[in-house]
Amino acid sequence: MPQLSASSPPAAAAAGKQIVFQARQLKKVYHTGELDVVALHGVNLDFYSSELVVLLGASGSGKSTLLNILGGLDVPSSGSLHYKGWELTDADENTLTLFRRNCVGFVFQFYNLIPSLTARENVALITDIARDPMKPEEALDMVGLSARMDHFPSQLSGGEQQRVAIARAIAKRPEVLLCDEPTGALDVHTGITVLEAVERINRELGTLTVIITHNAAMAEMADRVLHLSDGQIVKTRTNETRMPASKLEW
Repeated sequence: MPQLSASSPPAAAAAGKQIVFQARQLKKVYHTGELDVVALHGVNLDFYSSELVVLLGASGSGKSTLLNILGGLDVPSSGSLHYKGWELTDADENTLTLFRRNCVGFVFQFYNLIPSLTARENVALITDIARDPMKPEEALDMVGLSARMDHFPSQLSGGEQQRVAIARAIAKRPEVLLCDEPTGALDVHTGITVLEAVERINRELGTLTVIITHNAAMAEMADRVLHLSDGQIVKTRTNETRMPASKLEW
């Protein structure tokens, strides 16, 4: 695939990391009756393997729309998006389904666990359909829940439920982990515990991890921080060193 000109993170480029996502002039317009709402205005970005990126922005800035397009949950109105050189922009629904199933793990603000299944069984829902999955026990161990894997969601705290959701997302060994406000429903202490689990997965599995949030304190744990406003990336920051999640305060 030919190399396109765009601003790239110097550290990632210098380290020779592989480009996972390459977006050029991504635009998303929602049609609501006679009104057109532009959610993304020509976004350009590169995301690299093993990066941890935080997308910061207020509600309505385009964060979730961008994340949904990266994850194959939505498609842009125009522009191009490549995943490891593979054109996603014009992919049909079957192709996007395979992409989501095999390549991407999702973590949302709400845990979406099945109440009648244990933590182990919730994770097994993914491992049963993945190509090369971890064992549910291995995924739960990575998020610190070895002792709780046979508990039902109602027997787990909010932070534990979110960590089960993370274990479920990473059990298929995705190359990309997309997190949409993963600590939004949690208190500070519990939120940091969840971020420590995300941090460990990024570090040990080398998973490209993208977190969207309105919480500026989380920017310190990232390799790069992208600020979105009105559907555009208005500022990019690269951190020379990442602050451990355990030291974050908000």
